[in-house]
Amino acid sequence: MKALPLRLKIGQLLMAGFDGYEPDAQIERLIRLRHLGGVILFRRNIQNPVQTAALNRRLQEINAEQSAIPLLIGVDQEGGVVSRIEEGVTPLPSALAFRTAGNAADCEALTRIANEELRILGFNVNFAPVLDVNNNRRNPVIGVRAYGETVAEVCEYGLAAQRGIQAAGVAATAKHFPGHGDTAVDSHLGLPRVGHDRARLDAVELAPFRAAIAAGVDAIMSAHVVFPAFEPDPDIPSTLSPAVMTDLLRGELGFDGVVITDCLEMAAIAEGVGVVEGAVRAFKAGADILLVSHREDRQLAVMDALLAAVERGEISEARIDESVKRILSLKEKRNMAGWRMLPPDVTDQIAQPQSLALSKQIHAACIVWQGTPAKLDRHRPVLVISLEVRERTEIDMVSVDGGTLGCCLAGCGLAVSELRFPLAPSSADIALAVMRSHAAAQVICISYNAVLIPEQQALLTALPGVKTWLVAGRLPYDLDLLPQARGRLAACSNRPAALAALARALLE
Repeated sequence: MKALPLRLKIGQLLMAGFDGYEPDAQIERLIRLRHLGGVILFRRNIQNPVQTAALNRRLQEINAEQSAIPLLIGVDQEGGVVSRIEEGVTPLPSALAFRTAGNAADCEALTRIANEELRILGFNVNFAPVLDVNNNRRNPVIGVRAYGETVAEVCEYGLAAQRGIQAAGVAATAKHFPGHGDTAVDSHLGLPRVGHDRARLDAVELAPFRAAIAAGVDAIMSAHVVFPAFEPDPDIPSTLSPAVMTDLLRGELGFDGVVITDCLEMAAIAEGVGVVEGAVRAFKAGADILLVSHREDRQLAVMDALLAAVERGEISEARIDESVKRILSLKEKRNMAGWRMLPPDVTDQIAQPQSLALSKQIHAACIVWQGTPAKLDRHRPVLVISLEVRERTEIDMVSVDGGTLGCCLAGCGLAVSELRFPLAPSSADIALAVMRSHAAAQVICISYNAVLIPEQQALLTALPGVKTWLVAGRLPYDLDLLPQARGRLAACSNRPAALAALARALLE
């Protein structure tokens, strides 16, 4: 540690994102000139396995020209709706779907396979598993990303996933500490608050994280959520709270691994104290790695602000060293310097037949009927009404042509017509759907978080239930909105592998 210059140590504290399928000038400057410690990739960086492996290798090569300390390269590959890479890899169901399938051993096995593939592609950190307990049905951001609605479910399946990730040689990151499950606000868009007392938080929200720490989780990601039981200031989210990040997480829970902030450009921070001040306060609160996923000006300003805080004595260099030691220890523990040994050609290393077969089997087990199963009549045409994402968020992926349930059913030989509407259909959309559905022999409507969207609810209640199948494409709670439907089933995801499993379930 004594041999490392201060600017290099500060660079290790930042994990940054950038745009493009190849390293751009922004990320090169951060690596070459500012000793950046880590990179996060999103869908904007990922086309296919070959391109992704080449990108990750090139990032490490650029870094190796300046430093012997390898980069952290992370990704949110939770499964289901939050899967940054889908093409050419073994698909993972969403967390809640794994719970629905009812086999934690399968969860561990398939999660290990998927993360072994991540490792082959050059990733060394997965921002998973989600250990939030989804005990609020109106939660707009967790939902199917959680392994269940009870502590027992989240511990059983979340820790199975954690074991799978770490057995693959990838660093696991439990999130979102101390718990984002019982919120009705998305911290990407605002500042949530969880007002429960300490006894309840100990029994529910903290329990999965205690278990993960006892099981040796590598890293923990903080939530931009206010917890008055820990931090009395109503404007200070956990990420910025020493009472949460140090007193609770380090002191009471005894976690000595790496603490990573959720992205500091999320509205809960960016529209509050601001990204740069938020980064400094998060570090002072106890974070080790500061995640700034988008803008270069903010990434540079964060490193400058940390340096200035050390120079004026606001942050001691010994405190910097504490975090850098944890980061370097994680890089050594997970052999992140071994990136040179990864295969240059990944095409025959991933998505192997046996892995795809296991994934298909588990996706089939994830499909759950509510009430008596009712199969489609293969010999009659079907109208498919899809409520789909039109604008990408950090969670929701835009629907693409050829990636709908209607396409899957047509591929099975059915005569299919399809209506595709945004998540909040207009009155004209609803009128068209009603007219077409009354004329159709069979109707399938695949919803997406309808319990949170009044316009979808209006559409569902107007459909002829006697010949309508309702498919919950994300939150399974949508099925309660149309109890008179001919059939109701959930997949907890609208991604391609889940849609293929849904088509089979409707027919076989």
